[in-house]
Amino acid sequence: MPDIAIIGGGLAGGLAALAITRAAPQLSVSLIEAGDSFGGNHRWSWFEGDLGPQEAALLEPFEKTEWTGGNDVRFPAHERRLEGNYRSLDSRDFDAALRRLLPQEAIRTGSRVMGLDGNGVTLESGERIAAKALIDCRDAVPSEHLEGGWQVFLGQHLRTSEPHGIDRPVIMDAAVEQPDAYRFVYLLPLGTDEIFVEDTYYTDRPVVDAATLRDRIADYCAQRGWQTEALHEETGILPVITGGDFAAYRASLANPGVAVAGARGGFVHPLTSYTLPIAAQNALAIAGAAAEDLAGLPEFVEDRAHAHWKRTAYYRLLGKMLFEAAEPAERYRVFERFYRLPEPLISRFYAARSTPLDKLRILTGRPPVPVGRAIKALLGKGAPLVQG
Repeated sequence: MPDIAIIGGGLAGGLAALAITRAAPQLSVSLIEAGDSFGGNHRWSWFEGDLGPQEAALLEPFEKTEWTGGNDVRFPAHERRLEGNYRSLDSRDFDAALRRLLPQEAIRTGSRVMGLDGNGVTLESGERIAAKALIDCRDAVPSEHLEGGWQVFLGQHLRTSEPHGIDRPVIMDAAVEQPDAYRFVYLLPLGTDEIFVEDTYYTDRPVVDAATLRDRIADYCAQRGWQTEALHEETGILPVITGGDFAAYRASLANPGVAVAGARGGFVHPLTSYTLPIAAQNALAIAGAAAEDLAGLPEFVEDRAHAHWKRTAYYRLLGKMLFEAAEPAERYRVFERFYRLPEPLISRFYAARSTPLDKLRILTGRPPVPVGRAIKALLGKGAPLVQG
């Protein structure tokens, strides 16, 4: 019987398993994943400054792509190079590292969970795995208790017939058509003739029109003279949380004796949907708590979730203005204005560490949305985060 069963081998669950085995080697862990590999089909990225020394040490064993020389953003009326260095981790490398770093008895892929309680989990096969503590790190679930919109994307790892000429990440190229949503193209040069191109939308509908997005990526590449071959593809639908009743949301997931973490537990940046820095911080905190008191883990994670919700309220307010005050085709103006602000402020924003002065600075000056619509948005109720 493992001391700790972690359900969901994505980013949050995998990092928690690794952090626990390092911080408390006396505790046995079982990392239970429904799919055949850990991490699914994803790419996680972050700025170098998002991680503190302990979080960076946790990520150090993973093979990742690293860029120096800063990053670019592009908008119809503004282009800028920023100095922050960037990092990216492919889920296939995440899976390979976990298989190398975790004890072999901890690895349970291809194991779909059909039920769980405070004493263990029941797999689809009927097997029962008892555990002293359980952490639910499965994917986020749509909920009528939360409000907001969606970040929808399709990304392709492409090989170009000639060098593509991109030498640093382009975090947002929003100098593209804005089809009734905030759209930008995200570029990661993975080699002189390999590049990751992602078409991303802040939209009101949680729908990926894969054929259309592939066509738009093809058009984007053709405009730059790139002849490409697709090597890999991923898609995603991420919630952009603008409000809601978080206590009711957590209560809807409650299972006595089970800690709920990861994106499912609300541990995300509500506006950018970035998860890696938060997942790394949470993994280390959970590992420290587990080493001290396994029985108290559910309460520890519950308290931490509510503290995170409170701490990120400002970003939900900005998201509310983005989705409810700006016309969809004009949403890019919010980010265009934001990227004229000082770079340290931008860096703290992505790391969810904005200071009171940062928050004031973001909201002062000429507003990128009509004042009347902004007031109406802040006073109104947002759309529920439900699919279908």
